[in-house]
Amino acid sequence: MSDHETVPAEVDHEEEIPEDHPRYQDLLTRHRIEAGVEKGITHLQGMHAEGRGSAFDYLLGEETIPSAAAAERAAAARLLLADEPVLSINGNVAALVPGEMVQLAAAVDADLEVNLFNRTPERIDAIVDHLAEHGAEDVKGIEADARIPNLDHKRAKVDSDGIYAADVVVVPLEDGDRAEALEAMGKTEIVIDLNPLSRSPQVAEIPIVDNIIRAVPNMTEHARELEGETESTLQAIVEEFDRDEALEAAEQRIRSGRL
Repeated sequence: MSDHETVPAEVDHEEEIPEDHPRYQDLLTRHRIEAGVEKGITHLQGMHAEGRGSAFDYLLGEETIPSAAAAERAAAARLLLADEPVLSINGNVAALVPGEMVQLAAAVDADLEVNLFNRTPERIDAIVDHLAEHGAEDVKGIEADARIPNLDHKRAKVDSDGIYAADVVVVPLEDGDRAEALEAMGKTEIVIDLNPLSRSPQVAEIPIVDNIIRAVPNMTEHARELEGETESTLQAIVEEFDRDEALEAAEQRIRSGRL
């Protein structure tokens, strides 16, 4: 048996996972979700969501496929064009890519806002503190003084000067009903979701079918490369992206099972 076919049953630090392990990214995300639950930032239901995503990522070959790469570049351009961009953070996002979301927010001058289905003051505070540990200076979502129309659960609670006022919102990880409600408000949505058939990417202007641990750094890299480009250049990048073709390409990749 290869040394890297298994890893220790208990991993205290992600550095203990060998980077040359063939399932490194999957092991890394699992560890971060488990650590998030232990820290109180991720709900237990998030572990199930991560499992579903892991299955789709396996079928995608655990890599950023060309259509996703194009979506990430278009997303970066759209965020740079935005007047009031907001990156939404839930428990899984906070556990998986806290520093990466802070870096993306800085690259596109966006706000970060915590938005939770299983919302408690303790979880909100834990996530805000966790993001601060990774460099965030001002995180929205604590006040929650506004509501997204036509949502009955706690994800409707948002900041009036955050998601409620945003023109472009990044909505990561399985959030179908809120994605539909934000679309009804006329907001431009950039969705990161490994399932191209779920409601979130189906309503997004820019659906990114990729693992969030790859997608967010890719978006940041594109944003830094595009910084300083003219508005017309950025708009052309957005307009050249075909959302329907991207969704179809991701679905075909998953159905073909080419690994």
